Amino acid sequence: MAAAFRETKDGVVLRVRLTPAGGADRVEGVAVDSAGEPHIKARVRAAPEDGKANAALEALLAKALGVPKSAVRVERGATARIKSVAVDGVDAARIQSWLQSFGETA
Repeated sequence: MAAAFRETKDGVVLRVRLTPAGGADRVEGVAVDSAGEPHIKARVRAAPEDGKANAALEALLAKALGVPKSAVRVERGATARIKSVAVDGVDAARIQSWLQSFGETA
């Protein structure tokens, strides 16, 4: 099985499934879609309008990973539920450790 992230020269790119207007801002762990691809599940309170949900996701991940907001950006899938989110300044080991805090290893 593939991982829910991949390492890049600047950091990592996370595969995230976002639920906007989800009643809370939280990362819920890792899940696998119908094609067998893992992704990180996240939800935010913000509505999916004018990029508000994407901005909330970026802030949520920055806080969760302890990086500045400027280090996190939605690279692909701005209007899709599954997004590629780049996080600069972190490595695969740090992401693995973070995912393990949810009891996940993908």
